[in-house]
Amino acid sequence: MNKKFAVIIGGCGHRDGSEIHETTMTMLAIEKHGATYEIFAPDRDQYHVINHLTGEEMAETRNMLVEAARIARGKAKSLEDFRANNFDAVIFPGGFGVAKNFFNYAFKGVKATVDEQIEQIIKETKALNKPIGALCIAPVLLSKVLDNITVTIGNDDATAHDITLMGSHNINTSSGEVISDKINRIFTTPAYMLDATIMEIAEGADNLVSTMLDNM
Repeated sequence: MNKKFAVIIGGCGHRDGSEIHETTMTMLAIEKHGATYEIFAPDRDQYHVINHLTGEEMAETRNMLVEAARIARGKAKSLEDFRANNFDAVIFPGGFGVAKNFFNYAFKGVKATVDEQIEQIIKETKALNKPIGALCIAPVLLSKVLDNITVTIGNDDATAHDITLMGSHNINTSSGEVISDKINRIFTTPAYMLDATIMEIAEGADNLVSTMLDNM
């Protein structure tokens, strides 16, 4: 039977939602390795909207589920519909939206609080001993929710220090590498936490999915 992934995103665009390249390359990697996926997002407004051309905040609101449907070509589901029992693994692509919408790390650092729905998904999946993958900044989210895990965010010393303060561990990596915490079933890759090319993002996503499948 084909393995099934839940891909959890929160908008469309790296400055205020989910990173499009990371999300798309994750979807491609899942299908490439013979698995399937469904995309989920919170059905609520994102923290704010950023003009991705100028970097300036815009005076409008956008719903994360509606924005996620842009990437999913309309096939996005609300987090309300997520059931951990229906999937073999969960993956969180990165993007600033993770640190703004899924938890408020972008504003409060190690004192960040996590969205209740997101926290429940992580804890339910972990309780079922199913693999959880994360790209880019999303490993910090996992470190905030779970205790004493090992992840990678590349080689950013400040963020690595925050992970330590949260009670977890960072291992420095280069583009495409995956850190496997097999005891906790946590699998992470740095993606755009490094100065990566889209080809390197594709390689990292492919390696992440492949590694997760090997550990199912």
